[in-house]
Amino acid sequence: MIVARVVGQVVATQKRPQFEGASLLLVQPETPQAEARGGTLLAVDSVGAGVGERVLVVLEGRAAGEALGKKLSPVDAAIIGIIDQLEFVE
Repeated sequence: MIVARVVGQVVATQKRPQFEGASLLLVQPETPQAEARGGTLLAVDSVGAGVGERVLVVLEGRAAGEALGKKLSPVDAAIIGIIDQLEFVE
């Protein structure tokens, strides 16, 4: 699981049936201190996140596919939570 910030939206008029009704968002992975790290990812949104919000993202595997509530969905990244507060202790 990673922390990321939603930086954009993707509109796709043609998509697999498993994705009907699901939002596709661009997310930028971040460190706990809110510094960007790595490249931008395309993620399926299962919680109604919006641009500018910090989110929790699962990558690959069964957890990402199950975020849609549909088995065998071809998902590499899924937003599973919106971060209200992040407390970082050094």
